[in-house]
Amino acid sequence: MMQSRTVETTVGVFIALGLAAIVVLAMKVSNMSTLGSDDGYQVSANFDNIGGLKVRSPVKMAGVLVGRVSEVSFDDETYEAVAVMTIDAKYVKIPEDTTANIYTAGLLGEQYISLDAGGAEDYLQEGSMIEITQSAVVLEQVIGQVLFDKASGDDEE
Repeated sequence: MMQSRTVETTVGVFIALGLAAIVVLAMKVSNMSTLGSDDGYQVSANFDNIGGLKVRSPVKMAGVLVGRVSEVSFDDETYEAVAVMTIDAKYVKIPEDTTANIYTAGLLGEQYISLDAGGAEDYLQEGSMIEITQSAVVLEQVIGQVLFDKASGDDEE
């Protein structure tokens, strides 16, 4: 009797640990592991196409997480997508001529914004706009362009 109770308790502990591990993994995958950290300043950037970029997507600089996308909207005057990023407060020395690119990472195709530092002496601050951007690469457009180039190349020979 005592031995079966010990086995049941041990199995219960392992199941609880397994469920806790699944919850932590789900939060990591869904970018919800840092929900409460909204300290920082907001900057925005306009893109022709943001692809699958979403709110809470990472913002990285030199591969280091420096912030998160806090809002994605459409500007009906310029017909561009606007991504508002919240940069962590400890990263205050990002040059104002920094460029923003949308890249894809990982097997699941998660998209993120990569910032490349410029050389300006002034820094980004609350409400700044990143002027130089590169939109997301849309796989269908790349494949279409390759097929079009191949088809037009066959006509020249």
